[in-house]
Amino acid sequence: MMKMLMLVLLLLVQSANAETIVDALTSDDVYRGPTVEDQVKLMDTDKNGFADVFEVREYLQSKHGKTYQKALLDKWASNANHKSCGVSFTNEMLTENDLK
Repeated sequence: MMKMLMLVLLLLVQSANAETIVDALTSDDVYRGPTVEDQVKLMDTDKNGFADVFEVREYLQSKHGKTYQKALLDKWASNANHKSCGVSFTNEMLTENDLK
């Protein structure tokens, strides 16, 4: 979960200069911008306490358009639907099972 959250945060700031964003959200040496918790709450549409892949996708696409990071978000959705796996030998087994 933590790795996914970090990746989401990286995607959110990918096209901007991180120092500029932090500087803009900092006054009197205190960060005043949204917290990670705030961002997760925005994405958590079913209010179960965390943002799943589908909620993250919906949020990112609402902010950046339907084609935003489409290949990556498609891969996330596929993984979330158990149609893929990161271990190479299981990919072969899943592919064989899907064909049957």
